[in-house]
Amino acid sequence: MKVELYKTRYGKLLVGDSVKISKSYLLRYYKNKFNLIITSPPFPLNKKKRYGNLQGEDYYNWFVELAPVFSNLLTDDGSLVIEIGNAWEPGRPVQSLLHLECLFGLVRHPAANLRLIQEFICYNPSRLPSPAQWVTVNRYRTVDSYTHVWWIAKNDFPKADNSKVLRPYSRRMEQLIDRQTFNAGRRPSEHSISPTAFAKDNGGSIAHNLFELEDIEQNRDARLPHNVLSFSNSTSNNYYFKRCRQENIAPHPARMHGGLINFFTEFLTDENDLILDPFAGSNTTGYCAEKLKRRWISIEANKGYAHGSIIRFEEPGFDSKLEITANAGDERVRAEA
Repeated sequence: MKVELYKTRYGKLLVGDSVKISKSYLLRYYKNKFNLIITSPPFPLNKKKRYGNLQGEDYYNWFVELAPVFSNLLTDDGSLVIEIGNAWEPGRPVQSLLHLECLFGLVRHPAANLRLIQEFICYNPSRLPSPAQWVTVNRYRTVDSYTHVWWIAKNDFPKADNSKVLRPYSRRMEQLIDRQTFNAGRRPSEHSISPTAFAKDNGGSIAHNLFELEDIEQNRDARLPHNVLSFSNSTSNNYYFKRCRQENIAPHPARMHGGLINFFTEFLTDENDLILDPFAGSNTTGYCAEKLKRRWISIEANKGYAHGSIIRFEEPGFDSKLEITANAGDERVRAEA
């Protein structure tokens, strides 16, 4: 069963089980229609979270069976982007291979014809020390400070344009462009650099597959694409969090970073393309898609988190034309005392 909780100028949020909704409603009306599926599914954690997460073999089976569902929803040149964290063996200071097994199972599913286009790493030094037992209590391991972002597609050449997600030039590169002279010739790596290689200003450099949400080195600025920088990693003062505090609402504890969503939205889609987030949480994907003028559908199983996501579209100055289409009631998740 699905319930459309609200809709906006470009999209709508559905409440219900995402797999069931995808296999019924979406496959009936949106088969091969989504240009991008971007999501951060529940991670394979050992501890149960309020947002729901399976473990072990149950998680693997659930995750891998998403492959044909996603494949059938994507356009032929569409992309699937998944952010997922690391997992650890229960009761042991040993990293689990479950997330890797899930990736292999997903792209090797015989009914899906998917392949891994590229892996990205999202480094976030502000993440709390994890796993706490083996980092802060026994001090056996270092802090797990990054997540994997997998870019997957149905063919080898999904729609993409890296010129839309350029990084700012480094100061040194800006100086090379200004001087129009540099040390050309053959390098020890056997690459041959032509005299005009760095003469043209292309508006920025090609993005890397490492996202530094904070500077790794104090004397070197993180050069993230502008659409990632537009989402500060320190989001405690933004409108969504202010409203959550004011209304005593517990924010979703595992939000996908808005900068990542912006990056892949602009990298892999055009205006009016259709985007799906089947595990929407606080619906950052819908919010970003709305801002970037992409059509979107988000699905969230937890009624509390779904209702809380309404706040994003009530932001002052954000003309989203929000329309509540189901009774919101008092089902927003309240912060625990």
